Amino acid sequence: MSERDSCSMQRRQLCRWFDSPLGRSLQAHEAHQLRAVLPSLYGTVAAQLGHIGKLDLMDSCVAPTRILLEDHGETGGCRVRSIPEELPLETKSTDVMLLPHTLDFCDEPHQVLREVSRVLRPEGHVVILGFNPVSLWGFRRLITGRPRTAPWCGKFFRLSRIKDWLALLEFETTHGSMLYYRPPLRNEGFMQRLHFLDKMGDRWWPMMAAVYLVVAKKRVVGVTPLPLSWKTKRAIAGGAAQPAARGMILPFHRKQ
Repeated sequence: MSERDSCSMQRRQLCRWFDSPLGRSLQAHEAHQLRAVLPSLYGTVAAQLGHIGKLDLMDSCVAPTRILLEDHGETGGCRVRSIPEELPLETKSTDVMLLPHTLDFCDEPHQVLREVSRVLRPEGHVVILGFNPVSLWGFRRLITGRPRTAPWCGKFFRLSRIKDWLALLEFETTHGSMLYYRPPLRNEGFMQRLHFLDKMGDRWWPMMAAVYLVVAKKRVVGVTPLPLSWKTKRAIAGGAAQPAARGMILPFHRKQ
């Protein structure tokens, strides 16, 4: 079996895992967080790369045209057969791209992001959900024996790596949040009683969440935002030095 076929099988396993009690609980949190993000991303065409679970993750998106791209399941209507590395969309045709754990379960994550950059219009946005390896979920993945099942068979990229890849493709990170601090337990009742960890974790150990969400904007070609810095202008003719504020890059926010 090729690596691409293996990733396709893992994506199907992930889709089924999101129908489990733990998967449904996690996806409910992800959908809630997306409802706070997607309404502010304007455009006419939005696409979701990969189908997971039964919830409509784009239900709050304001784009009138929404496309679901997936390599398995039924097609027709707004569902289009596609693999993540080769998107059947025209260049600069899309305003919002949603990647729900797509990079965690693909053969070539760099190529996926290049394709996303290609199909996005200037000032378009990409929204990425990914499993955080620096968490109890990441530890569970490390101790899980092989062959691993979903979601532990995913790659679990560090947040810093995702942001580096986006920067190389001329994306500007505009928003981010961490979510779901409960351990990956199977007992649904016990998991519900641990809901208080979500509030505690966001305050006391924000980078230890199970999942991160990143929103990045495709920069306009030829326009590069300057980093936040304070420098001293030299006086041209012996005048006093003055501080000069440069442009600002938006910080990586925690969710409220």
